[in-house]
Amino acid sequence: MPVSKSKIWNKKNWRRLCIVFLLLAVLWFLAWISARWLIVGVPLDHVDAIVVLSGSSTILERTQHAAELYSGQRSQKIILTKDIGQASWVPAQQRNPYFFEIAVDELRRLGVPQQSIEVIGPPVNSTWDEAIVMREYSKTHNLGSILIVTSSYHSRRALWTFRTVLGDSTMQLGLDPVKTGIQTPPPATWWLHGIGWKLVLGEYLKLINYHLR
Repeated sequence: MPVSKSKIWNKKNWRRLCIVFLLLAVLWFLAWISARWLIVGVPLDHVDAIVVLSGSSTILERTQHAAELYSGQRSQKIILTKDIGQASWVPAQQRNPYFFEIAVDELRRLGVPQQSIEVIGPPVNSTWDEAIVMREYSKTHNLGSILIVTSSYHSRRALWTFRTVLGDSTMQLGLDPVKTGIQTPPPATWWLHGIGWKLVLGEYLKLINYHLR
């Protein structure tokens, strides 16, 4: 008995639909694993200082996490680098405040006392600069251990950078990334957000640049 054309057409469409679904599933998996690969951590229970790395679009989640670590008695000192980025105009201040100033205000609002917060220079405009500044600061202030706080997708590059700059230093280096879902989209859906493309794709481009440097 001959098969009708409609059945053949439906069968072909069903196969095409399965292929499209499979391709989408593969693309989703690759997007998820590419984002997840960027996230690393190095546990360290108690340190001489918590170092909050600069980051304009995610500074609030970083300071929030640092304040939680401080309240958990992971350290009695929080260090901020003096990044050169500035936020939007604040009428009450009649100026564009620096992001590190916003970070200080946020830490104080979250209960960290002013005497436990230190902003160090010179001014920086990259993670590489921050690592160099921290290397010199740790030498002059006898820091034996630090815990880096940064956003999840920035964690792999941050860890690689600090390990490279610190070289054979005996200082213990830990890293505690902020969980996604606050200012950073989760690995499963980062591609649905504009900032996700900036953070994930941007990190891969910066990693390539850093390794070529």
